[in-house]
Amino acid sequence: MFRARDMLEHHKAAGRMDRESLVRCIEACYECAQTCAMCADACLAEDEVKRLARCIRLDLDCMDICVATGNALSRQVGVEPAIQRAQVEACMEACRVCADECDKHAKMHEHCRICSEMCDTCKNACKVLLGNLEAKAA
Repeated sequence: MFRARDMLEHHKAAGRMDRESLVRCIEACYECAQTCAMCADACLAEDEVKRLARCIRLDLDCMDICVATGNALSRQVGVEPAIQRAQVEACMEACRVCADECDKHAKMHEHCRICSEMCDTCKNACKVLLGNLEAKAA
């Protein structure tokens, strides 16, 4: 269980952006990171590991980017909007690329299907947050 909502409610610096989309994005980032880690591990257990090398690599890259994004979004003091937007955009792209690759293996490997879905969920949460960030900047 994530506590982002609870923490933001009691954070003096929170409130500069739409709280609900921020919470959803933070939680989606961490859940996606965990899902990508497990997908990579599950791929390593498959007989045709070599065929899954790109999938494993993208799972691990996406995992790292999602963790970094969740961490950056969790910090509310001294936010630099340009960096925050760039981080969320990077996460969206990592999730898109990872989802596309996992989807190629989804018919044979259920873990890849699950990972692809989670990456899409995270990408969409990032997209909503990015829209709210851009609306605030305008």
